[in-house]
Amino acid sequence: MIERYFQALNAENFQDVASLFALDGVLYPPFHQEVVGREAIADYLEEEAKGIQLFPVDYSTLPWEAGGTQHTVTGKVQTSLFYVNASWQIILSANSEIQSVRVKLLASLVELMKLR
Repeated sequence: MIERYFQALNAENFQDVASLFALDGVLYPPFHQEVVGREAIADYLEEEAKGIQLFPVDYSTLPWEAGGTQHTVTGKVQTSLFYVNASWQIILSANSEIQSVRVKLLASLVELMKLR
């Protein structure tokens, strides 16, 4: 499921990405408010994620509530403007639907200000 998420995002198949989420799944993108629900997630990605490539490098998994799992992925994000370290915290339900994805850019404030 985690690999499918990254593959679909990199292929800009945003409807496919959204379909991996639970009906009430939540995306927590950097610099934006949470995005709730499949349709809203697909719309957000269509607007904000074109041209972005994700390079996951390292994975770890922990048990989560009610039989689900928490996956922490670190890697890099490349846009037309910058290349930055990032992490993704992905919560999967017991039936392997994405409950939430929290995206963090791993750069200092000084580094982020240089990106403007």
